[in-house]
Amino acid sequence: MFATEDNITELATQRWGTAESPRLAELMAGLVQHLHDFAREVRLTEDEWMAAMQWLTRAGQISDEKREELILASDVLGLSMLVVQMNHRFDDAATPATVLGPFHIDGSPTLPYGHDMSDGIEGVPFFVTGTVRSVDGSPIAGAVLDVWQADADGLYESQIADLDEARLRAKFATRDDGTYCVRSIVPLGYSIPMDGPVGDLISRTQIAHYRPAHIHFLLEEDGYERLVTHIFEEGTRYIDSDVVFGTKEALITPFTTHTGGTAPDGTSFDRPFVTAEFDFVLQRS
Repeated sequence: MFATEDNITELATQRWGTAESPRLAELMAGLVQHLHDFAREVRLTEDEWMAAMQWLTRAGQISDEKREELILASDVLGLSMLVVQMNHRFDDAATPATVLGPFHIDGSPTLPYGHDMSDGIEGVPFFVTGTVRSVDGSPIAGAVLDVWQADADGLYESQIADLDEARLRAKFATRDDGTYCVRSIVPLGYSIPMDGPVGDLISRTQIAHYRPAHIHFLLEEDGYERLVTHIFEEGTRYIDSDVVFGTKEALITPFTTHTGGTAPDGTSFDRPFVTAEFDFVLQRS
């Protein structure tokens, strides 16, 4: 059968429905159906189709092992957060999940309790403390917190060229009582990368291209659901307009400024430092 405007969708969905994997057949047939419905709904022109193809090509070309432009696109379109919420319907008592983002790097070094993962990088000293426990309140000893964040200029390690060492990322383990202490620098709100096709698209809208101040955490423990989350500074800018839709009320926490004194790791300061307390609650798998 030859394709016409009326039968092209049926022909394409039938063809992709022959995939050997039933799930792949379901996914591809659904994708074809929705793509065709979209094209018909907006009356997609050839010029617009070509612009979209070129945009996707540029997104692929700018991506590498450190930059994931298509993940960023998924984030700003709200798709990433939708997928997170559909796949991580945790107990109300558990810490909610949010987006991974495009800047996580595997293989961060393991540091001891309270060690400074900023390692002299300019910024206000920042300590995050708390416990990791299960929904029933039991502390989880030896839980590993994979932590990463942007620097005072809003840049992640993956955005800095020719850098071959871990920067503002590390893994910290909880003690026997489930407590942890992460030392770093105060995170700041920042703009997502605007020098690529995602930024170009956003610049044509009224969308605020900023994320509120936050620090990332990933926890993977045997017997528990994987948790990818952030903590956000209470009252920070863009908390209500996060460009990737990642903010959740339960993840907002006060950042307390101290003019000096003894920090949670026992270090004495004669200059300001900031602390935050947050308990991570994991749901059993």
